[in-house]
Amino acid sequence: MTTTGTALKSYGPMQFPDRAGLHLWQFERARRLGLIPGPDVNGKRWSRAVFDDAIARIDTIKQATGTLPDVGAARAERHLADRFSITVHSGTAAELTRRGHLPVRGEYHARPLYCGLALETFRDRRTVQRASAAGRLHLRDAAAKTLGVRESDFDHLLRAGLLTHSEIVEGRHHTLVRLYRQADLDRLLRSRRIDWRAVHATPKGHRSPLAALPTKKRTDGATGG
Repeated sequence: MTTTGTALKSYGPMQFPDRAGLHLWQFERARRLGLIPGPDVNGKRWSRAVFDDAIARIDTIKQATGTLPDVGAARAERHLADRFSITVHSGTAAELTRRGHLPVRGEYHARPLYCGLALETFRDRRTVQRASAAGRLHLRDAAAKTLGVRESDFDHLLRAGLLTHSEIVEGRHHTLVRLYRQADLDRLLRSRRIDWRAVHATPKGHRSPLAALPTKKRTDGATGG
């Protein structure tokens, strides 16, 4: 039995996990999984009977809640890379969420926290590889290189609304950096709206066929992407 200190008549949201030998995230996950009921004393605290019942099942609770807390994208992707011994690109965690494989369990500094329990029990290596390939994020220059276009061509694609960033991160000196998703670039390369052969064959200094694309109007009156 895992308890510390003298038994109390009731336990608060910090006292309960501390005296039960649970990390706060384990306690919160156990509540989410229904392994620990909600507070039964004034809607704010847990009775000694509820606490004692949890202590009697503490090994089961710990096993069910796992060992990995909910984590940010970088840590989630490192975990998957280590787990499957594969390269996992930045953007994979978000892509797994898009595909319904990785729940988001909150946020930290406005960035999503991914379910540690789902990461710990993930078994499908192929799904991770596919998500890594599709969700891989590129800086603007790398995205333009992937498309095989010039910087001005890239601007035309943004202006026309045919491409937009997938994510914005903070760069050096607190600048905002737009990142572009591989799957969006692949989709654009398959688009029949663009004669890619003509675009790629246009010499430097000549007007790009992409310049003729109509500008997409936005509801806020701004243009571009």
